[in-house]
Amino acid sequence: MLLFLILVCTVSSETSLRQKSLDLMSRKRLIDGHNDLALQLRIFYDNQLSKTDLHHVNQTATDIHRMNLGHIGAQVFSAYVMCTAQGKDAVRLTLEQIDVIRRLCSEYEELELVTSSAGIRNTEKIACLISIEGGHSIDSSLAALRMFYELGVRSMALTHNCNTPWAESSSKKYSHYQRTNNSLTAFGKEVVKEMNRLGMLVDLSHSSWETARAVLLVSRAPVIFSHSSAFALCNSTRNLPDDLLQLVKERRSLVMVNMYSGFVACGKRGNISIVADHFDHIRKVAGVEVLGIGGDYDGAQMFPVGLEDVSKYPALIEELLRRGWSEEELSGVLRDNFLRVFEEVERVRDASTKDLPGETQVSLAEAGNSCRLVLQPPKSEPLSKGAQPLFRSFLLPVVCGMLVLLVRFFI
Repeated sequence: MLLFLILVCTVSSETSLRQKSLDLMSRKRLIDGHNDLALQLRIFYDNQLSKTDLHHVNQTATDIHRMNLGHIGAQVFSAYVMCTAQGKDAVRLTLEQIDVIRRLCSEYEELELVTSSAGIRNTEKIACLISIEGGHSIDSSLAALRMFYELGVRSMALTHNCNTPWAESSSKKYSHYQRTNNSLTAFGKEVVKEMNRLGMLVDLSHSSWETARAVLLVSRAPVIFSHSSAFALCNSTRNLPDDLLQLVKERRSLVMVNMYSGFVACGKRGNISIVADHFDHIRKVAGVEVLGIGGDYDGAQMFPVGLEDVSKYPALIEELLRRGWSEEELSGVLRDNFLRVFEEVERVRDASTKDLPGETQVSLAEAGNSCRLVLQPPKSEPLSKGAQPLFRSFLLPVVCGMLVLLVRFFI
């Protein structure tokens, strides 16, 4: 009888926690800082939305049905193109990814494209925000950055798994733009300055720690790490060490914890408890106000048991409630912390209305791209000495005669 009563009480307690997490998430719908569904739409459907129904997609970890089950209120969708496009057609490919995000968020009535913190607050649909994952997408051009903003982009990661000419990646996978002791160049600082002026979130996930530290000191607005976790628990350079977490706290910025097993369980499959450990650690080091969630679904291949897709977010909130997290703390994690940062970015923008758009141009030497052109009138090639007599004696009279005939014809 005693064992039966313990079992009943345990089941009742678990049911209560589950319901409490669902009730909280229905009031404080999650803002997920990073999702790569658009990449999968290119891979599986070549961006042809007519070939699939996004309510139910078997090949992905994200669809509208599962987003609703996960109580997602806003999703930051990544317009990502591979590093191999750097110096080639990265801008075109990024435009195509922005296009597919804009289309999916307008063609499905459950979704709404938004471009502001107010847009997130005011919609009753799932808000869509567009981010660019990797500064190689702007081809070292402040003008391209501004045009992406005009298309609705509100966040950009300075790097992906490759360096840009002006910022350093956490990855050594590619040999692009290797440098030492120059993790954020003068042009890189101009990129950050222009993002501050525009009101675009600076995303430092994928940036090296040195680049992240430099940006945190230069940026006038808070920044985000849209999908990163704690280095102390998983020693990947994609995660943040404790000293960087403390700097994030000082700058009132945001770390949105990644769900990918490689960054929370160091390559093992992992489970919900291991993910919750990252939340506990970051809260202990930097405070709950720096925490958010950036799942990285559809950008990676293996996720912890119990967190296999975007529908499983309530299980994570349930685990944090079980560990004694308050509803106020979890409200911050779910959405309030992101909104605070986004609103501060917008305040910096509003205070910069008298600042002129940046006109700094990256040098050809710094860009290091043989395909990069300098626009100027083509130079006239003089006729060779041997061709000049021929032109005067034969071609010139013929051309003049044709012009005379044309004039007479029209007269």
